[in-house]
Amino acid sequence: MSKNLSLSALTALVLSSMLGAGIFSLPQNMAEIASPAALLIAWSITGCGVMLLALTLLLLSRLKPHLDGGIFIYAKEGFGKFIGFCSAWGYWLCAVIANASYLVIVCSSISFFIDSPNHVIFGNGNTWQAILAASFLLWLIHLLVLQGIRTAASINLIATLAKLVPLGLFIILAISAFKYHCFCLDFTGLLLQKSLSQQVKDTMLITLWVFIGIEGAVVMSSHAQNKHDIGRATMFAVLIALVIYLLVSLLSLGVIPREELAKMQNPAMAGIMNHLLGNWGSIVIITGLILSVCGAYLSWTIMASEVPVIAAQHDLCPVRALTIQNSLKTSKLSLSLTNICVQFALILIWLTHCNYNTLLTIASEMILMPYLLVSAYLFKVSRELHKPFITLVSIGSGAYGTWLIYASGILNLLLSIMLYIPGVLIFIMTKKLKKT
Repeated sequence: MSKNLSLSALTALVLSSMLGAGIFSLPQNMAEIASPAALLIAWSITGCGVMLLALTLLLLSRLKPHLDGGIFIYAKEGFGKFIGFCSAWGYWLCAVIANASYLVIVCSSISFFIDSPNHVIFGNGNTWQAILAASFLLWLIHLLVLQGIRTAASINLIATLAKLVPLGLFIILAISAFKYHCFCLDFTGLLLQKSLSQQVKDTMLITLWVFIGIEGAVVMSSHAQNKHDIGRATMFAVLIALVIYLLVSLLSLGVIPREELAKMQNPAMAGIMNHLLGNWGSIVIITGLILSVCGAYLSWTIMASEVPVIAAQHDLCPVRALTIQNSLKTSKLSLSLTNICVQFALILIWLTHCNYNTLLTIASEMILMPYLLVSAYLFKVSRELHKPFITLVSIGSGAYGTWLIYASGILNLLLSIMLYIPGVLIFIMTKKLKKT
């Protein structure tokens, strides 16, 4: 397999997979459920937790450089094939749902340009016209990725740089318009009529969602020019993303009062820019959102199509044909299987009228177990090496993962268990077929 991804390409891949649609809706999503005080606490917890998770991935990439291809390979190495398969299944489903959500939000954003109150075409991205347009984009990106990982990664690097321009403009304008008294209005969220701790818990799946993709460099590690770049790319991307998320969510509360921000239509950043610059502000942000989401979608398509390939290479998937790649190092079968499932998800979205926020919750819940297993594996490795620092990092990231499961609530946990059941049945059936 060719080693053609540089440090900048790996960093762009991780950053692009994290900086997707979530950041443009972040001001409204947060204002709806949490006060400024709760946000400061939530971002402190998330910042520490995500940095520990990034450090966990960095340490494992250094300690176990031979384990190419994904966080689920750590689960298999540490806890056996069944746990490894479940981790791969959860991660792959998360990627499929995330890809469907990106296509929905792209079409929802286009509705700002073509819809009117009396004539809805794309609406919230779940009308039949929107699903048709999303399907066209799905298979267009499919053809692009078939041109090879290197080509797709180069386009992704350009898209990542392009999306930082509107985000940078928003941050500069928000700093100039920031009003401290506006930020401090209802600072602890008395009008929300819930405790500060509950507000913090309610933000956890949203803060997790905006960091999903942190493992991108690990998933693509077999394509890296230098193994040491895997950990560096992860840390660089996380630091950049964390600074951007903090500035966007907190500065917004100093521009528009929380109650007003909570009622804004998403992407709320467009509404804030409209307040700052007029209609041109909305156009800049909507254009940036479409670029951003297309970049994130491209990143996730690359990563999602790699999951079945890597799983088959490590005997976690029964279809060995998935490992067959074309001359450009792309598995047509794996990519097609993944995108057929995304297409199926789009049809379900149309039938059930699911919106972006619902998909966000499901995808976030599915990634919790794979992330927790990474921490558990580092803990196991640290006990063998007798390294106190590594043990502390693994315990810290594991505690963050456990807190996320608790904060997500029992209903979301039950939903994720339901989605894991088909994977477990496939694993059992495959095992029985091998014995016969």
